Amino acid sequence: MAVMDGCEAQYRTPVPEERVCPQCGKEVEVFTNRGRVIEDTACSCGYVFKAEEDVPLKVERPEE
Repeated sequence: MAVMDGCEAQYRTPVPEERVCPQCGKEVEVFTNRGRVIEDTACSCGYVFKAEEDVPLKVERPEE
């Protein structure tokens, strides 16, 4: 499925994003996937941006 790989790959590729530290106000680069932080990242002041749980793209409905 090489044709679909480009569409689905965008959801797996981490994106660098600047976030402002709530403790000191400095900008910190964190890696996100669909808007969620994927790994713990520490600011120079000691504040840690915690990794957030990933939400699955597809939800299967229970059979009725």
